[in-house]
Amino acid sequence: MGNSKSGAVSKEILEDLKLNTKFSETEIVQWYENFKRQCPTGRISKEEFQTIYSKFFPESDANTYAQHVFRSFDTNDDGTLDFKEYIIALHMTSTGKTTRKLEWAFSLFDVDKNGYITKSEVKEICTAIFKLIPKDELAELPEDENTAEKRADKLWKYFDKGENDRVAEGEFIQGVLDNEEALRLIQYQPLK
Repeated sequence: MGNSKSGAVSKEILEDLKLNTKFSETEIVQWYENFKRQCPTGRISKEEFQTIYSKFFPESDANTYAQHVFRSFDTNDDGTLDFKEYIIALHMTSTGKTTRKLEWAFSLFDVDKNGYITKSEVKEICTAIFKLIPKDELAELPEDENTAEKRADKLWKYFDKGENDRVAEGEFIQGVLDNEEALRLIQYQPLK
């Protein structure tokens, strides 16, 4: 931390992020300055991430979902996100290409990080997604997906698996790419 560059984003990280995200150099530098201001240690904790993430969903309880998002981007499992992990998280959840986004979605649903998704993991993430949906929007959901359990059941059917089967990453991505409805079910899109 004692080097003279501690106030600026390193060239390697800048080049890597320009290559792997749609953000421009100017945007990355601005994100970095804000990140350093909010997180002087250069790392963001799960709690800090939840606070920031919750601001995107003021009408909802985003904490559970934010914890899953955090886990999926904490690639080295150290309990914090560094600037690079943070920017990749922002990119993947907002502007990433469909296949890359689905790779991330798979890691979100793979709660135990064993390389497979089970129906109980689908239900856990659907429950977290449901907490994001404002109360007034819940009433407008179709009958077959107006609870987290129904949504998980509906999504699981798209993978053509039994109750105790599991879905590998390739099957997950293909299943969602093959079906617009499945893509809608793995995320929360505000009605407004």
